[in-house]
Amino acid sequence: MNFDIFPFNFKSELERMNKRNFLKTCALTGTLGLVKINGIQGQIIKYMETMINKGMVIDESGKFILPELTYAYDALEPYIDEQTMRLHHDVHHLGYVNGLNNASAKIKEAIKNKDFGIIKHWQRELAFHGAGHFLHSIFWENMGPNKGERSGILEEYIEGSFNSFDAFKEYFSAVAGAVEGSGWGILAYQPDSDRLEVLQAEKHQNLSQWTAIPLLVIDVWEHAYYLKYQNKRGAYIDAFFNVINWEAVSKRFDMLRKH
Repeated sequence: MNFDIFPFNFKSELERMNKRNFLKTCALTGTLGLVKINGIQGQIIKYMETMINKGMVIDESGKFILPELTYAYDALEPYIDEQTMRLHHDVHHLGYVNGLNNASAKIKEAIKNKDFGIIKHWQRELAFHGAGHFLHSIFWENMGPNKGERSGILEEYIEGSFNSFDAFKEYFSAVAGAVEGSGWGILAYQPDSDRLEVLQAEKHQNLSQWTAIPLLVIDVWEHAYYLKYQNKRGAYIDAFFNVINWEAVSKRFDMLRKH
């Protein structure tokens, strides 16, 4: 494996890993195409390691897996209904996982056979299903029956970036509500400017601020809310704030700031 494409501290991390985690990390970085990015490699690596350690990324064979929910399907009632959770997690998210595994296999086959005639198609599939898989993995973690508390550092950054939590909530809701068609609202940390940003991803594979790291995401594709809220996206977004697991969001952000 050519370690020259990785930051030096990542090489050291790989050398200390056991075989299982080594294979997991290689598979992940091979798919995501990690390269040297001055100033953010530590955050990206630590974020990836956290995802791996939670078992949210790939299995022993190197295939991407559907993360299990850490709470019951009906735990978010009455804000998000059980039937939607089952369909969203077990059907829609699983579809992204299967699509990502298929695209990864096709790309590996193309590399092996040096046959790149339709590589553009499989790159698009990799981006679409990969973005869907990883954003949904964050989405499930973002929510829970217990809201928890925002950490001091997260509260400080929310106030510094948006003036107040109420201003952030209003802005985040407006951004998510204004997504055209299917997509996401995203609270992200932008390490280049050391501040928080609220972004739209109208097609989740086309998020434009590539160095931004998602902290809190809301799925505003209709499959996330239509059974309960029909076309009332705003009501769904309001309900979402009742099930945000701020402790999980805070831990994600605190981890990034420490590294």
